[in-house]
Parts: sequence; C-alpha cells; structure tokens
Amino acid sequence: MAQQTIRLEIVTPEKYVVKQDVKIVMAPGTEGEFGILPNHTPFLSSLETGTVHFRDLQDKEHFVFISGGFSEALPDRVTILAETAEIREKIDVDRARAAYERAQKRLSSSEEGVDKDRARRAMDRAMARIKLFGIKE
Repeated sequence: MAQQTIRLEIVTPEKYVVKQDVKIVMAPGTEGEFGILPNHTPFLSSLETGTVHFRDLQDKEHFVFISGGFSEALPDRVTILAETAEIREKIDVDRARAAYERAQKRLSSSEEGVDKDRARRAMDRAMARIKLFGIKE
C-alpha cells in the first residue's frame, strides 16, 4: 500500500519551526506555488517570501510565513530551509502593519542613502504576514 503521509520539516538557522507528519504541503516556489503529496518525485526548489500551508493528519490546515529559502521534496519527506519562518498564530499583525508602514515611508522618501531594495523586501515580508490574516492593505 502506498504511503499516505509525508514528513514536513521547516527549519531556520535558529530552530525547527515545524516537524510533523502531514497529508499535503503547498509552498511558494520562485517559479510559482507547488504542492507535494506522499510519494512525490524528488526535486529541489528555491522559495519566495510567502506562505507554506499544509494539512495535518486530522485534516486541519496550518499556515507558516517564510521569507525565502529552499525546499527539498523526497517521496517521504519535505524539508524547507527558510531564512525566517513564523507560525500564523505567533505573528503579531499590528507589528507587521507598523513594519509595512515604515517600509512604505522609506520607499517614498527622497532622502539620499535610503536602500530602496531593502525597503521593498521589508514591505514584501510585512505584506505576506498581513495577508495570512485575510487583510488587504
């Protein structure tokens, strides 16, 4: 009988964020979102800032914010190596909104020496966190 679960590990340089058996994993690849089921063909992918979502063995959906990284899919395991990762329930949406506003101000600033690329990346990370709550800015 074919395997019905897949082991998901989401890891940052500091810690394991998720380490559990799941039914399906969806992740934001640089070439578009992809899904992984048990017995998937092995592949590697770079990841965009966005949301990894997965279904646990009780069919409950979970969401994890990631800011870039890489994933490796094997028939029995998915490993996501993320720069940062936060489980939805641990995200402070007010803090994310404040970060978004700060980044917007930096982007609209005519001040010399403002790193626009850094501000744009900060704004993208803040928006991805905010979107996890169904909020549109």
